[in-house]
Amino acid sequence: MAKTIKCDSTGIRAIKDAMETLSGNWKLPILFSLSGGAKRFKEITREVDGISDKMLSKELKDLEANHLVKRTVYDTFPPTVEYEITEHAETLFDVMKALRDWGQNHRKKIIGK
Repeated sequence: MAKTIKCDSTGIRAIKDAMETLSGNWKLPILFSLSGGAKRFKEITREVDGISDKMLSKELKDLEANHLVKRTVYDTFPPTVEYEITEHAETLFDVMKALRDWGQNHRKKIIGK
């Protein structure tokens, strides 16, 4: 028998909020990259294949505004900037792992890889 989830307006609103916060192709891959520890901008660019510097900058600002990423500027010359996930973002780990696993299984089912 198929699993069911209680559906009500509160649940739908919560899903819409989550989707709005994490919308787009890049936010979850960025968070997944940062789940391995603090990184500099170019490190994230190398790990998140295909993202432009402009898009990464925009997405990092959005994630910071939603308290999912912390930006730290170090007093060096030139300035060093690192990004890391927040404790709030760590609450997404189970979601990211589930999406990763589902995506791997889906890829195998659809294209056999």
